[in-house]
Amino acid sequence: MERILVSACLLGQPVRFDGTGRRSDDALFEHWRREGRLVPFCPEVRGGLPVPRPPAEISGGSGADVLDGRAVILTPDGTDVTRHFVLGARQALERARSYGIRLAILKEGSPSCGSTRIHDGSFAGRKIPGAGVTTALLERHGIAVFAEDSLEDAAARLAELERR
Repeated sequence: MERILVSACLLGQPVRFDGTGRRSDDALFEHWRREGRLVPFCPEVRGGLPVPRPPAEISGGSGADVLDGRAVILTPDGTDVTRHFVLGARQALERARSYGIRLAILKEGSPSCGSTRIHDGSFAGRKIPGAGVTTALLERHGIAVFAEDSLEDAAARLAELERR
């Protein structure tokens, strides 16, 4: 059975910056949970950040740029928390490899887990196209990443992986 790395907050775990979870009630997601496919992980917590914590946004690029040293992740007061996000991304990759995971469903908009949209670094609530640090690292290593609002696409990829 193919396992899926999933943002812990999507299972309702209170790991988000504001101390909440964002449980997905989607039937497909629930089906995978009941099957035991979901492997929860929060890269920000595993990277050493507390709950709750100040919000953080990528400044100067995308998650790939952070990995390549061309961008940083800052809190509203300017504290650089980049190392926590990079460490958490590396630990997510290790977790995925330990389970043989080739598919992830992560929380959209997060500086770690965003797969198509991230905040623009201004703390004004604006989102831009781009991926977070964990998504960028997982994708560099061949792991397909989907947002929680793209579960049908994730299901199609899962079926394809299981046919191989």
